[in-house]
Amino acid sequence: MVTTRTRTRRLLCAAMAGSLAFLAGGCGESDDGKAVDDYVTADKLCGGGAVTKDGAKALELLTGDTRFAASGKYSTVADAAEELTREAVPAASGRGDVCRLYPEAPVDELRVRWFLSNMPPRGSSASEFSTLSMGEKAGAAHDTAFVTFPCSHKEHPLARPDYISVWIEATSRPTEPEGDVRPQKNAYATLAHSFALAMAKELNCEDNGGLKAKPSLIPAS
Repeated sequence: MVTTRTRTRRLLCAAMAGSLAFLAGGCGESDDGKAVDDYVTADKLCGGGAVTKDGAKALELLTGDTRFAASGKYSTVADAAEELTREAVPAASGRGDVCRLYPEAPVDELRVRWFLSNMPPRGSSASEFSTLSMGEKAGAAHDTAFVTFPCSHKEHPLARPDYISVWIEATSRPTEPEGDVRPQKNAYATLAHSFALAMAKELNCEDNGGLKAKPSLIPAS
C-alpha cells in the first residue's frame, strides 16, 4: 500500500514537475535512489550495523518511528569511510555525508556527516552543547550531536593520527523546546556515538578510536 508520505510526495512532484531543483531532490525516491515505499528497521540503515540497539531506541525517541526509508547502495558507512580515506591522503582534511535517515512517519529527516582534520579539536564547544566524555571530544544539543575520535592505524602506530568527527543533526534545526531537553540530547549523543563507532571500526582505527561499546552520557566536568 502506498504510504501517506509517498502520496504527498508524488502529488508535490506532479505539481512541481517543471522545477529542476525539486526533481534533483529525488521525487518518488529517497536522497540516494531508493523508492520511498521501501522501508526497513533501524539496524538495516546505512549499510547495516551502523545503528546499535541503543541507537535504534534513540532514533525512535527522536522520530517516533521504527521504520525508515531504505538507504541507497552508496549511502553506507563503508562508502563514507572509503571517501574519507581518499580525502585523507592529499589534504588530511575534508567532509562528507554518511547517509540520511527518513522516518516512515511524515517528520523531518536526520543527516549523518563526517569531518576530517589532522589536528585535534581545540577550545570549548558552543554553549548549546553539553560536553560528554567520549573519544577526543563530544557534545550534544537538543537537535544535534557530535563525537570526535583519533584514528591511528594499527599498521602505522607511530604516525600522527587523523581526527574524525561524526555529526548527526535534524535538517530543520528546530527551536529548543521548553523544559528538560536531556532526553533529546542523550538520544542525539547515542546516535552520534553509534555512527562514530561504526566509522572507527570500518576505518580499522586503533582501539576503535578510544570509543567504548556504550555511549557515555554523563556530562564531562
